[in-house]
Amino acid sequence: MQYRAEIDGLRALAVIPVVLFHAGIAGFSGGFVGVDIFFVISGYLITSIILSEQQKERFTLTGFYERRARRILPALMLVTLLSTVAAWYLLLPAELVDYGKSLASVGVFASNILFWTQSDYFAQTSEFIPLLHTWSLAVEEQFYLIFPVFMIASAAMLKSKRLLVLTVVAIVSFLFCEWAWRNAPEANFFLAPSRMWELLAGVFCAFYLQQPRDPSPLIKQIASALGLLMLVYSIIFFDKTIPFPSVYALLPVLGTALIILFTDKNTLVGQLLSVPFIVGIGLISYSAYLWHQPLFVFARLSSLEELSVSMLLGLSLLAFIMAYISWRWVEKPFRNRNWLSQRQILWMAGLCSLVLIGLGLMFVFGGGFDERFVTLANPITAI
Repeated sequence: MQYRAEIDGLRALAVIPVVLFHAGIAGFSGGFVGVDIFFVISGYLITSIILSEQQKERFTLTGFYERRARRILPALMLVTLLSTVAAWYLLLPAELVDYGKSLASVGVFASNILFWTQSDYFAQTSEFIPLLHTWSLAVEEQFYLIFPVFMIASAAMLKSKRLLVLTVVAIVSFLFCEWAWRNAPEANFFLAPSRMWELLAGVFCAFYLQQPRDPSPLIKQIASALGLLMLVYSIIFFDKTIPFPSVYALLPVLGTALIILFTDKNTLVGQLLSVPFIVGIGLISYSAYLWHQPLFVFARLSSLEELSVSMLLGLSLLAFIMAYISWRWVEKPFRNRNWLSQRQILWMAGLCSLVLIGLGLMFVFGGGFDERFVTLANPITAI
């Protein structure tokens, strides 16, 4: 694929609001839509790669999952393992049991299903769930268990009709989403069927851009500016009182699609999103997303009072510093195919899953290891 700096800039526009929303910073009450922006970007990038490789007749499932493993697992393992160390020292037994369940669910990319049964994303208690943010990774990976298989089968069997099939799926997903927020709001937020249309919006962008397109400069300027305004409006004026996802989600989803479709280096939005500093934040956005929730949660758990705004802003900055470190020394090396082969990466992916599942089950069946607190609770007996 031809590199588009504005897409990394768009990633920055997604991750910064998410971090500041979870920090509770005023002006970012709709920052949760950053996840929806990520979904559209992901659908676009993945489909662009698949279509490009299919044109060259070299697309394979093993190659696809190798790329996903290189992209997702190294930073995820680093953050979850360090979070596990913090959880051991900071969480009470019952909390450690719950953490173990979430850790095991992360190992099989099913944490969205677990959190659907346990929590409300917008509830105050969500501020104390270290791995809550992994629900979005689970949604993506569940989608990508099916989507590449469909792309292979449809290329041979459906040919020109596969866009029609995807359109029907997107419409059904959107209609389900509209039904679910009224009847099953937690399932609507966390589960893949309600989110599939957002990923498919990015898929449609990739299909549309597969052929060279050359809209007039005026159309590109207006459409990309409208897309940016839609995103900014969503971030500033949405809040947790609106049903989400729902028809409201069309605003950030369509805004993201407009930027993907019409932004280039000659548009004002493209020039803004291509500013090196913004692009740099976009490059580390995945790691920043991983780091921010555990940092906030463990800081809140270790504090005897509510965290100040300055502390939360400091933790937000720390999330990006940690993100740069893990991007530079963890993400980038694992993407180097000269370092680890496809077979080694796939074996490592399986091992990572087993480690997370094993640690999680150990905490669950160990009952949270309440003996960790024996020394503190009974100092004389312990001596």
